[in-house]
Amino acid sequence: MRIPGELHISIMKIRTRKFLGAVALLLLVVVWSLMGMTVAQTPWLANSGLAQAIFYLVAGIGWVLPAMPIISWMSRPDT
Repeated sequence: MRIPGELHISIMKIRTRKFLGAVALLLLVVVWSLMGMTVAQTPWLANSGLAQAIFYLVAGIGWVLPAMPIISWMSRPDT
């Protein structure tokens, strides 16, 4: 809540935040998938079906955790 008479300058509009957030999410997904493919090729993982299942579950869902703060920052309203 703003106090009347208080000078408030919005540094970044929501449109700019959404653009930068979309770029950040794309970079996150690309880097996450490249790292996942690199780890998936390791011999210790390739030899175990259970380890592969756990890895792909964690790798598939794991990118959501770093994406959540980006998405909440993007959707923050202008004040």
